[in-house]
Amino acid sequence: LMDYLELTQKGRRPRLAEPRQLAEGAVMEIDAATRRNLELTLTLTGSVKNSLLGIIDRTLTGTGARLLAAHLAAPLTDPQAIVRRLDMVQHFTLAGRLTEGLRDILKRCPDMERTLSRLTLGRGGPRDLAAVRDGLVAAAEMRTLFEGGASLSAPEGITAALSNLGHHDEVIERLSRALATDLPIYARDGGFIAADYAPELDELRALRDESRRLIAGLQARYAEETAIQNLKIKHNNVLGYFIEVSAKNADKIPLDSESPFIHRQTMASAVRYSTVELGELESRIAKAADQALALELQMFEDLVGEVTGRADSIALAAHALARLDVAQGLATLALESRYTRPEVDDSTDFFITGGRHPVVEAALAESVGGAFIANDCRLAGGGAEKVESGGADGRLWLLTGPNMAGKSTFLRQNALIAVLAQMGSFVPADEAKIGIVDRLFSRVGAADDLARGRSTFMVEMVETAAILHQAGPRALVILDEIGRGTATFDGLSIAWA
Repeated sequence: LMDYLELTQKGRRPRLAEPRQLAEGAVMEIDAATRRNLELTLTLTGSVKNSLLGIIDRTLTGTGARLLAAHLAAPLTDPQAIVRRLDMVQHFTLAGRLTEGLRDILKRCPDMERTLSRLTLGRGGPRDLAAVRDGLVAAAEMRTLFEGGASLSAPEGITAALSNLGHHDEVIERLSRALATDLPIYARDGGFIAADYAPELDELRALRDESRRLIAGLQARYAEETAIQNLKIKHNNVLGYFIEVSAKNADKIPLDSESPFIHRQTMASAVRYSTVELGELESRIAKAADQALALELQMFEDLVGEVTGRADSIALAAHALARLDVAQGLATLALESRYTRPEVDDSTDFFITGGRHPVVEAALAESVGGAFIANDCRLAGGGAEKVESGGADGRLWLLTGPNMAGKSTFLRQNALIAVLAQMGSFVPADEAKIGIVDRLFSRVGAADDLARGRSTFMVEMVETAAILHQAGPRALVILDEIGRGTATFDGLSIAWA
């Protein structure tokens, strides 16, 4: 990875956090086939819109959206960590006014993570500095909002995020004083340092602008001396400053030895001239403009140095903003879609009452306005003994029914509910009690892989073998029509086995 960065960034290195090693089993393991079949972040057609991520995303910042996708890709397996995330979501579901205020601030938040990356790579511009300033201002507004408005005591996750927002008054003040209101994209365009920030720069600008005013006065004088009202002084990158008159007025310009005018260029519709006086003014303007731009670029580098010197604390604030954004987004989703808080523990139980498929439910509401028919699922980890004592329904369900009855939807919805619960989200159910799932497996659909020399049946068997080898006591497995890629009798035998 480091070699790749050296090659592609031409020796520049972005700001990188220290690598952290995850404990084994810290996140739910989901293989590529299961991710694809459950359409967690992309649908089978490659779209985000109708994937699980597309349905649950109510974040308002780019940083928050990326963090939500990261949480969805790696659900947790530590009940305490999951509870901390759920506490944050619940806080925002109960504190309506606070959540509204937070959303108003988040809507104005720029993407500080990407901005910081550009600045540390030397690819940033004045607008990136303004984005850092605006993001840090938003962080300060958030602290004020929580200090002044929360009637409910904030849970641990929110107080930690607020602490990580930090205090950045010094850098905010400097960037606010330094940056003008109308900013160019690139620093080389100049004009981004505010007036009164640097007296030396103001003097150079005044000299440059005064010279331009002198040129305007020179134009008026030449027009009066030659009696040519449409005489203009113009500028281009080839000739610099020049005097232009129409072709029919060219004979009014004296070109004798005593005349100040020097012929430069003749065109079909106009003739161009210069004077020694105009040349001297031009050199003064160019010199002042070049010096002003050089000074601005130096100040830009100083400001970038100040920001990159505080990169770690700014990145911490950006991540804290993202965490708050993800929590309020999931709270907004829970209120909009009637999601409930799941109970997550160390058992191997899986009890869902009134469970719904989040994507299908959203599609139904959008298209026909119909209600999704909810279903229960009760899987007890204790096997036959637990069924006898507690009346639960065992560790395995065999589901049969006609085509289009909703079997595949039911299978997938329970897997998605487990993923949502363990990523720290409320779930589409009336009630949910979920023992930690450490591995999720899905064998859904039938398709060949002829490029690797695998028939439909072979693909099914390879995927099923992987499940049998890897599934442990905490695994959740959904198999949809196992053995469909072979003859009915053989498929039935495999399914029975």
